[in-house]
Amino acid sequence: MDLAFTPEEQAFRADIRSWVRAHLPADISHKVHHALRLSRDDMQRWAKMLGSKGWLGYAWPQQFGGPGWNAVQKHLFEEECALAGAPRIVPFGPVMVAPVIMAFGNRAQQERFLPGIASGEVWWSQGYSEPGSGSDLASLKCRAERQGDHYLVNGQKTWTTLGQYGEWIFCLVRTSTEGKPQTGISFLLIDMQSPGVSVRPIQLLDGECEVNEVWFDNVKVPAENLIGEENKGWTYAKHLLAHERTNIADVNRAKRELERLKRIAKTEGVWDDSRLRDQIALLEVDIVALEMLVLRVLSAERSGKQSLDIAGLLKISGSEIQQRYTALMMLAAGPYALPFIFEAMEAGWQGDYPGGVLGNAPLASTYFNMRKTTIYGGSNEVQRNIVAQTVLG
Repeated sequence: MDLAFTPEEQAFRADIRSWVRAHLPADISHKVHHALRLSRDDMQRWAKMLGSKGWLGYAWPQQFGGPGWNAVQKHLFEEECALAGAPRIVPFGPVMVAPVIMAFGNRAQQERFLPGIASGEVWWSQGYSEPGSGSDLASLKCRAERQGDHYLVNGQKTWTTLGQYGEWIFCLVRTSTEGKPQTGISFLLIDMQSPGVSVRPIQLLDGECEVNEVWFDNVKVPAENLIGEENKGWTYAKHLLAHERTNIADVNRAKRELERLKRIAKTEGVWDDSRLRDQIALLEVDIVALEMLVLRVLSAERSGKQSLDIAGLLKISGSEIQQRYTALMMLAAGPYALPFIFEAMEAGWQGDYPGGVLGNAPLASTYFNMRKTTIYGGSNEVQRNIVAQTVLG
Protein backbone atom coordinates (compact mmCIF):
# COMPACT_ATOMS: atom_id res chain seq x y z
CA MET A 1 0.00 0.00 0.00
CA ASP A 2 1.31 3.44 -0.93
CA LEU A 3 1.26 5.58 2.22
CA ALA A 4 2.31 8.76 0.42
CA PHE A 5 -0.59 11.18 0.70
CA THR A 6 -1.66 13.25 -2.31
CA PRO A 7 -1.47 17.07 -2.27
CA GLU A 8 -5.26 17.14 -1.85
CA GLU A 9 -5.02 14.85 1.17
CA GLN A 10 -2.24 16.94 2.66
CA ALA A 11 -4.41 20.03 2.24
CA PHE A 12 -7.28 18.19 3.94
CA ARG A 13 -4.96 17.32 6.84
CA ALA A 14 -3.91 20.96 7.15
CA ASP A 15 -7.54 22.11 7.30
CA ILE A 16 -8.35 19.57 10.01
CA ARG A 17 -5.25 20.51 11.99
CA SER A 18 -6.08 24.21 11.80
CA TRP A 19 -9.66 23.72 12.96
CA VAL A 20 -8.75 21.38 15.81
CA ARG A 21 -6.01 23.71 17.09
CA ALA A 22 -8.41 26.65 17.00
CA HIS A 23 -11.28 24.91 18.79
CA LEU A 24 -9.86 22.23 21.11
CA PRO A 25 -9.97 23.66 24.67
CA ALA A 26 -6.48 23.95 26.17
CA ASP A 27 -7.54 22.46 29.52
CA ILE A 28 -8.84 19.33 27.80
CA SER A 29 -5.73 18.96 25.65
CA HIS A 30 -3.52 19.31 28.74
CA LYS A 31 -5.40 16.51 30.49
CA VAL A 32 -5.17 14.20 27.49
CA HIS A 33 -1.44 14.75 26.92
CA HIS A 34 -0.72 14.00 30.58
CA ALA A 35 -3.27 11.18 31.01
CA LEU A 36 -5.18 13.10 33.65
CA ARG A 37 -8.78 12.40 34.55
CA LEU A 38 -11.37 13.51 31.99
CA SER A 39 -14.79 14.39 33.37
CA ARG A 40 -18.09 13.74 31.64
CA ASP A 41 -18.23 17.45 30.87
CA ASP A 42 -14.79 17.33 29.22
CA MET A 43 -15.79 14.48 26.93
CA GLN A 44 -19.25 15.89 26.19
CA ARG A 45 -17.90 19.38 25.55
CA TRP A 46 -15.59 18.16 22.81
CA ALA A 47 -18.24 15.84 21.36
CA LYS A 48 -20.70 18.74 21.01
CA MET A 49 -18.03 20.89 19.34
CA LEU A 50 -17.47 18.17 16.78
CA GLY A 51 -21.22 17.69 16.47
CA SER A 52 -21.80 21.37 15.68
CA LYS A 53 -19.20 21.06 12.91
CA GLY A 54 -20.82 17.87 11.59
CA TRP A 55 -17.75 15.81 12.43
CA LEU A 56 -18.80 13.70 15.41
CA GLY A 57 -20.15 11.20 12.91
CA TYR A 58 -17.00 11.63 10.85
CA ALA A 59 -17.26 8.13 9.37
CA TRP A 60 -20.91 8.54 8.35
CA PRO A 61 -22.11 8.82 4.76
CA GLN A 62 -23.67 12.09 3.67
CA GLN A 63 -27.15 10.58 3.40
CA PHE A 64 -27.18 10.25 7.20
CA GLY A 65 -25.69 13.64 7.94
CA GLY A 66 -22.01 12.72 7.89
CA PRO A 67 -19.25 14.42 5.90
CA GLY A 68 -18.92 11.46 3.51
CA TRP A 69 -15.16 11.26 3.88
CA ASN A 70 -13.18 8.46 2.29
CA ALA A 71 -10.97 6.04 4.23
CA VAL A 72 -7.84 8.21 4.04
CA GLN A 73 -9.68 11.35 5.15
CA LYS A 74 -11.14 9.52 8.14
CA HIS A 75 -7.70 8.30 9.09
CA LEU A 76 -6.18 11.76 8.80
CA PHE A 77 -8.96 13.25 10.92
CA GLU A 78 -8.38 10.68 13.67
CA GLU A 79 -4.64 11.25 13.55
CA GLU A 80 -4.81 15.02 13.80
CA CYS A 81 -7.29 14.88 16.69
CA ALA A 82 -5.14 12.39 18.59
CA LEU A 83 -1.89 14.28 18.09
CA ALA A 84 -3.53 17.55 19.18
CA GLY A 85 -4.61 15.97 22.47
CA ALA A 86 -8.32 15.65 21.77
CA PRO A 87 -10.23 13.09 23.83
CA ARG A 88 -11.18 9.91 22.09
CA ILE A 89 -14.70 10.10 20.72
CA VAL A 90 -16.83 7.99 23.06
CA PRO A 91 -17.56 5.28 20.49
CA PHE A 92 -20.82 3.73 21.64
CA GLY A 93 -23.07 6.18 19.81
CA PRO A 94 -21.33 7.48 16.66
CA VAL A 95 -18.95 4.58 16.00
CA MET A 96 -20.89 1.52 17.16
CA VAL A 97 -24.68 1.75 17.34
CA ALA A 98 -25.10 4.38 14.60
CA PRO A 99 -23.78 2.10 11.81
CA VAL A 100 -26.19 -0.61 12.99
CA ILE A 101 -29.14 1.80 12.91
CA MET A 102 -28.07 2.97 9.45
CA ALA A 103 -27.70 -0.56 8.08
CA PHE A 104 -30.58 -2.39 9.78
CA GLY A 105 -32.88 0.20 11.36
CA ASN A 106 -36.01 1.50 9.67
CA ARG A 107 -36.51 5.07 8.50
CA ALA A 108 -38.38 6.09 11.68
CA GLN A 109 -35.56 4.77 13.88
CA GLN A 110 -32.95 6.55 11.80
CA GLU A 111 -34.81 9.85 12.00
CA ARG A 112 -35.38 9.43 15.73
CA PHE A 113 -31.95 8.36 16.97
CA LEU A 114 -29.25 9.51 14.54
CA PRO A 115 -29.61 13.31 15.04
CA GLY A 116 -29.01 13.05 18.81
CA ILE A 117 -25.94 10.88 18.21
CA ALA A 118 -24.55 13.18 15.52
CA SER A 119 -24.90 16.29 17.70
CA GLY A 120 -23.32 14.71 20.79
CA GLU A 121 -26.42 15.49 22.84
CA VAL A 122 -27.28 11.88 23.72
CA TRP A 123 -24.86 9.61 25.57
CA TRP A 124 -25.09 5.95 24.55
CA SER A 125 -23.85 2.86 26.39
CA GLN A 126 -23.25 -0.70 25.27
CA GLY A 127 -25.07 -3.67 26.83
CA TYR A 128 -23.31 -6.79 25.58
CA SER A 129 -21.28 -8.57 28.28
CA GLU A 130 -22.90 -10.38 31.19
CA PRO A 131 -21.50 -12.34 34.14
CA GLY A 132 -20.39 -15.55 32.45
CA SER A 133 -21.02 -14.19 28.94
CA GLY A 134 -18.05 -12.20 27.77
CA SER A 135 -15.97 -13.88 25.08
CA ASP A 136 -18.78 -16.45 24.76
CA LEU A 137 -21.30 -13.73 24.07
CA ALA A 138 -23.83 -16.11 22.52
CA SER A 139 -24.47 -17.58 25.97
CA LEU A 140 -26.09 -14.34 27.23
CA LYS A 141 -29.19 -14.71 29.40
CA CYS A 142 -30.69 -11.21 29.67
CA ARG A 143 -34.28 -11.95 28.64
CA ALA A 144 -36.77 -9.90 26.62
CA GLU A 145 -40.34 -11.24 26.41
CA ARG A 146 -42.74 -9.80 23.85
CA GLN A 147 -45.99 -8.65 25.45
CA GLY A 148 -48.17 -6.93 22.89
CA ASP A 149 -46.63 -3.64 21.83
CA HIS A 150 -43.62 -3.87 24.16
CA TYR A 151 -40.90 -6.14 25.50
CA LEU A 152 -40.38 -6.91 29.18
CA VAL A 153 -36.62 -7.04 29.87
CA ASN A 154 -35.05 -8.79 32.86
CA GLY A 155 -31.40 -9.53 33.51
CA GLN A 156 -27.99 -8.00 33.95
CA LYS A 157 -25.21 -6.49 31.88
CA THR A 158 -21.71 -5.88 33.23
CA TRP A 159 -18.47 -4.05 32.41
CA THR A 160 -20.61 -1.31 30.88
CA THR A 161 -18.03 1.39 30.16
CA LEU A 162 -19.11 4.85 31.39
CA GLY A 163 -22.59 3.46 31.92
CA GLN A 164 -23.09 5.87 34.82
CA TYR A 165 -23.42 8.61 32.20
CA GLY A 166 -25.63 6.65 29.83
CA GLU A 167 -28.97 7.99 28.63
CA TRP A 168 -29.65 5.19 26.14
CA ILE A 169 -28.18 1.70 25.90
CA PHE A 170 -28.17 -0.76 23.01
CA CYS A 171 -28.51 -4.32 24.26
CA LEU A 172 -28.32 -7.85 23.03
CA VAL A 173 -31.19 -9.73 24.66
CA ARG A 174 -32.47 -13.28 24.45
CA THR A 175 -35.86 -13.56 22.81
CA SER A 176 -35.79 -17.30 22.10
CA THR A 177 -34.18 -20.45 23.55
CA GLU A 178 -34.84 -22.62 20.49
CA GLY A 179 -32.07 -23.69 18.14
CA LYS A 180 -28.50 -22.47 18.36
CA PRO A 181 -27.80 -19.81 21.02
CA GLN A 182 -26.95 -17.25 18.33
CA THR A 183 -30.37 -17.58 16.66
CA GLY A 184 -32.37 -16.44 19.69
CA ILE A 185 -30.76 -13.03 20.23
CA SER A 186 -32.32 -9.66 19.41
CA PHE A 187 -30.98 -6.08 19.33
CA LEU A 188 -32.93 -3.61 21.50
CA LEU A 189 -32.51 0.12 22.16
CA ILE A 190 -33.42 0.94 25.77
CA ASP A 191 -33.99 4.30 27.48
CA MET A 192 -31.87 4.14 30.65
CA GLN A 193 -34.33 6.42 32.44
CA SER A 194 -36.99 3.71 32.18
CA PRO A 195 -38.40 2.36 35.47
CA GLY A 196 -36.55 -0.78 36.49
CA VAL A 197 -33.13 0.19 35.10
CA SER A 198 -30.42 0.53 37.76
CA VAL A 199 -26.72 1.24 37.33
CA ARG A 200 -24.16 0.09 39.90
CA PRO A 201 -20.61 1.43 39.42
CA ILE A 202 -17.65 -0.92 39.80
CA GLN A 203 -14.69 0.80 41.45
CA LEU A 204 -11.31 -0.02 39.92
CA LEU A 205 -7.79 0.02 41.38
CA ASP A 206 -7.30 3.72 40.62
CA GLY A 207 -10.48 4.67 42.46
CA GLU A 208 -12.39 5.37 39.25
CA CYS A 209 -15.71 3.81 38.26
CA GLU A 210 -15.08 3.43 34.55
CA VAL A 211 -17.24 0.33 34.30
CA ASN A 212 -20.63 -0.58 35.72
CA GLU A 213 -23.26 -3.22 36.22
CA VAL A 214 -26.62 -2.46 34.65
CA TRP A 215 -29.71 -4.27 35.94
CA PHE A 216 -33.08 -4.63 34.24
CA ASP A 217 -36.05 -5.45 36.44
CA ASN A 218 -39.28 -5.77 34.43
CA VAL A 219 -38.24 -2.91 32.15
CA LYS A 220 -40.86 -2.09 29.52
CA VAL A 221 -39.31 -1.37 26.13
CA PRO A 222 -41.52 -0.37 23.18
CA ALA A 223 -41.43 -2.96 20.41
CA GLU A 224 -40.61 -0.14 18.00
CA ASN A 225 -37.14 -0.02 19.63
CA LEU A 226 -36.27 -3.43 18.16
CA ILE A 227 -33.64 -3.08 15.45
CA GLY A 228 -34.32 -5.24 12.42
CA GLU A 229 -35.98 -8.59 12.97
CA GLU A 230 -36.51 -10.48 16.19
CA ASN A 231 -33.90 -13.23 16.77
CA LYS A 232 -31.58 -11.72 14.12
CA GLY A 233 -29.54 -9.66 16.59
CA TRP A 234 -26.43 -11.81 16.26
CA THR A 235 -26.05 -10.68 12.67
CA TYR A 236 -26.26 -7.04 13.74
CA ALA A 237 -23.87 -7.65 16.63
CA LYS A 238 -21.19 -9.00 14.28
CA HIS A 239 -21.57 -5.88 12.13
CA LEU A 240 -21.02 -3.72 15.20
CA LEU A 241 -18.08 -5.75 16.53
CA ALA A 242 -16.09 -5.10 13.36
CA HIS A 243 -16.36 -1.37 14.14
CA GLU A 244 -15.54 -1.93 17.82
CA ARG A 245 -12.39 -3.91 17.11
CA THR A 246 -11.20 -1.34 14.62
CA ASN A 247 -11.75 1.32 17.28
CA ILE A 248 -9.92 -0.67 19.98
CA ALA A 249 -6.73 -0.69 17.88
CA ASP A 250 -6.56 3.12 18.25
CA VAL A 251 -3.33 3.50 16.29
CA ASN A 252 -3.35 7.29 16.52
CA ARG A 253 -3.41 7.27 20.30
CA ALA A 254 -0.51 4.80 20.15
CA LYS A 255 1.46 7.28 18.04
CA ARG A 256 0.75 10.08 20.54
CA GLU A 257 1.66 7.89 23.53
CA LEU A 258 4.87 6.80 21.82
CA GLU A 259 5.98 10.44 21.86
CA ARG A 260 4.98 10.68 25.52
CA LEU A 261 7.06 7.58 26.26
CA LYS A 262 10.07 9.24 24.65
CA ARG A 263 9.51 12.42 26.73
CA ILE A 264 9.35 10.42 29.94
CA ALA A 265 12.51 8.49 29.09
CA LYS A 266 14.40 11.72 28.38
CA THR A 267 13.09 13.48 31.49
CA GLU A 268 14.02 10.58 33.75
CA GLY A 269 17.52 10.29 32.28
CA VAL A 270 17.14 6.79 30.82
CA TRP A 271 16.98 7.74 27.13
CA ASP A 272 20.61 6.68 26.68
CA ASP A 273 19.92 3.18 27.99
CA SER A 274 20.39 1.12 24.81
CA ARG A 275 18.18 -1.73 26.02
CA LEU A 276 15.26 0.61 26.65
CA ARG A 277 15.88 2.38 23.34
CA ASP A 278 15.77 -0.99 21.57
CA GLN A 279 12.34 -1.72 23.07
CA ILE A 280 11.07 1.73 22.08
CA ALA A 281 12.35 1.22 18.53
CA LEU A 282 10.62 -2.16 18.27
CA LEU A 283 7.41 -0.59 19.53
CA GLU A 284 7.64 2.20 16.95
CA VAL A 285 8.09 -0.32 14.11
CA ASP A 286 5.03 -2.25 15.27
CA ILE A 287 2.95 0.95 15.50
CA VAL A 288 3.82 1.74 11.87
CA ALA A 289 2.78 -1.80 10.89
CA LEU A 290 -0.47 -1.36 12.82
CA GLU A 291 -1.16 1.88 10.96
CA MET A 292 -0.85 0.09 7.62
CA LEU A 293 -3.23 -2.62 8.85
CA VAL A 294 -5.73 0.07 9.90
CA LEU A 295 -5.63 1.55 6.41
CA ARG A 296 -6.29 -1.90 4.95
CA VAL A 297 -9.40 -2.31 7.11
CA LEU A 298 -10.69 1.14 6.20
CA SER A 299 -10.09 0.46 2.52
CA ALA A 300 -11.95 -2.85 2.78
CA GLU A 301 -14.91 -1.12 4.42
CA ARG A 302 -14.95 1.52 1.70
CA SER A 303 -15.07 -1.15 -1.04
CA GLY A 304 -17.83 -3.06 0.71
CA LYS A 305 -15.67 -6.06 1.59
CA GLN A 306 -16.20 -7.93 4.85
CA SER A 307 -13.35 -6.88 7.16
CA LEU A 308 -14.30 -8.74 10.32
CA ASP A 309 -11.38 -11.19 10.10
CA ILE A 310 -8.90 -8.34 9.51
CA ALA A 311 -10.53 -6.37 12.33
CA GLY A 312 -9.68 -9.28 14.62
CA LEU A 313 -6.01 -9.01 13.67
CA LEU A 314 -6.24 -5.28 14.23
CA LYS A 315 -7.67 -5.76 17.71
CA ILE A 316 -4.94 -8.26 18.66
CA SER A 317 -2.10 -6.02 17.51
CA GLY A 318 -3.53 -2.75 18.82
CA SER A 319 -4.38 -4.04 22.28
CA GLU A 320 -0.96 -5.62 22.77
CA ILE A 321 0.76 -2.41 21.66
CA GLN A 322 -1.24 -0.46 24.26
CA GLN A 323 -0.02 -2.81 26.95
CA ARG A 324 3.56 -2.53 25.74
CA TYR A 325 3.78 1.26 25.76
CA THR A 326 2.21 1.52 29.22
CA ALA A 327 4.68 -1.04 30.56
CA LEU A 328 7.63 0.82 29.00
CA MET A 329 6.44 4.09 30.54
CA MET A 330 6.40 2.41 33.96
CA LEU A 331 9.90 1.08 33.36
CA ALA A 332 11.21 4.47 32.24
CA ALA A 333 9.69 6.41 35.15
CA GLY A 334 10.73 3.94 37.83
CA PRO A 335 9.37 4.77 41.32
CA TYR A 336 7.72 7.97 40.04
CA ALA A 337 5.27 5.80 38.12
CA LEU A 338 3.78 4.26 41.24
CA PRO A 339 1.32 6.81 42.71
CA PHE A 340 -2.08 6.72 41.05
CA ILE A 341 -4.49 8.51 43.38
CA PHE A 342 -6.15 10.93 40.98
CA GLU A 343 -6.94 13.57 43.63
CA ALA A 344 -3.21 13.82 44.35
CA MET A 345 -2.39 14.02 40.67
CA GLU A 346 -4.91 16.79 40.03
CA ALA A 347 -3.44 18.73 42.97
CA GLY A 348 0.01 18.62 41.37
CA TRP A 349 1.42 16.46 44.17
CA GLN A 350 3.88 14.60 41.97
CA GLY A 351 5.44 17.82 40.75
CA ASP A 352 7.13 18.29 44.14
CA TYR A 353 9.50 15.42 43.43
CA PRO A 354 12.87 15.99 41.72
CA GLY A 355 12.49 14.55 38.26
CA GLY A 356 8.90 13.50 38.97
CA VAL A 357 7.32 15.68 36.32
CA LEU A 358 3.62 15.84 35.57
CA GLY A 359 4.25 13.83 32.40
CA ASN A 360 4.63 10.73 34.59
CA ALA A 361 1.17 10.95 36.10
CA PRO A 362 -0.71 8.67 36.47
CA LEU A 363 1.26 5.86 34.83
CA ALA A 364 0.34 3.10 37.25
CA SER A 365 -3.41 3.51 36.81
CA THR A 366 -3.02 3.58 33.02
CA TYR A 367 -0.86 0.47 33.14
CA PHE A 368 -3.42 -1.45 35.19
CA ASN A 369 -6.30 -0.17 33.08
CA MET A 370 -4.69 -1.39 29.87
CA ARG A 371 -4.54 -4.98 31.16
CA LYS A 372 -8.16 -5.28 30.01
CA THR A 373 -7.53 -4.47 26.36
CA THR A 374 -6.62 -8.02 25.38
CA ILE A 375 -9.88 -9.26 26.94
CA TYR A 376 -12.70 -6.88 25.98
CA GLY A 377 -14.17 -6.69 22.50
CA GLY A 378 -13.53 -10.42 22.14
CA SER A 379 -10.45 -11.82 23.91
CA ASN A 380 -7.27 -12.08 21.87
CA GLU A 381 -7.26 -15.86 22.30
CA VAL A 382 -10.71 -16.07 20.70
CA GLN A 383 -9.66 -13.62 17.96
CA ARG A 384 -6.66 -15.80 17.12
CA ASN A 385 -8.96 -18.81 16.79
CA ILE A 386 -11.23 -16.85 14.44
CA VAL A 387 -8.31 -15.70 12.32
CA ALA A 388 -6.90 -19.24 12.20
CA GLN A 389 -10.24 -20.67 11.08
CA THR A 390 -10.58 -17.97 8.43
CA VAL A 391 -7.09 -18.43 7.04
CA LEU A 392 -6.56 -22.17 7.53
CA GLY A 393 -10.15 -23.38 7.31
